[in-house]
Amino acid sequence: MTRAIKLYRYPLSAHAHRVELLLSLLALPTERVFVDLAKRAHKQPEFLALNSFGQVPVIDDDGAIVSDSNAILVYLAKKYGNGRWLPADPLGEARVQRWLSVAAGQVAFGPAAARLITVFGARYNAEDVIARAHALFQVMEGELAKAPFLTGNEVTIADIANYTSIALAPEGNVSLADYPNLRAWLARIEALPGFVPMQRSAVGLQAG
Repeated sequence: MTRAIKLYRYPLSAHAHRVELLLSLLALPTERVFVDLAKRAHKQPEFLALNSFGQVPVIDDDGAIVSDSNAILVYLAKKYGNGRWLPADPLGEARVQRWLSVAAGQVAFGPAAARLITVFGARYNAEDVIARAHALFQVMEGELAKAPFLTGNEVTIADIANYTSIALAPEGNVSLADYPNLRAWLARIEALPGFVPMQRSAVGLQAG
């Protein structure tokens, strides 16, 4: 591949970071295209032509347009991952899909929603979404006591899909202090060659 993959992103979007992280872990040439959400660039006709839902991230891989962070992770893993990031066997793929659903469900409506309150002023009930986050983390803490990564002994896109919003949970006033296995899992991802961190915000438990 000679052309860089265009990544349409916003620096504070956890969903965009998921894709940016996998692109970096795969060592794929990437052209980052800033989409100014504050100025509603994602709702303008030019961007809506790329993703009619008006959401980042979107990638343009030499004319192949893919939107939705989890869908992009699947695409990149299948096209460029050499079988490492998404198992080909039915059980392995199902285990990954389980955690992609968690990323789009329990994570989105738990720790991710809590962060949206503090970073973007979203109108969620803080008490409810923080409670959901802790309920999720308690389950993950138990699962990560059995294996180093979410689907077993090897890192997959399941881990990448869930990493960012959980790593940033303290920005939404969700403490990770009671979850040593979860914190160790985050550290394992951060130790991967090619890891790129998410831009942090001094809000929530990260303030000051």
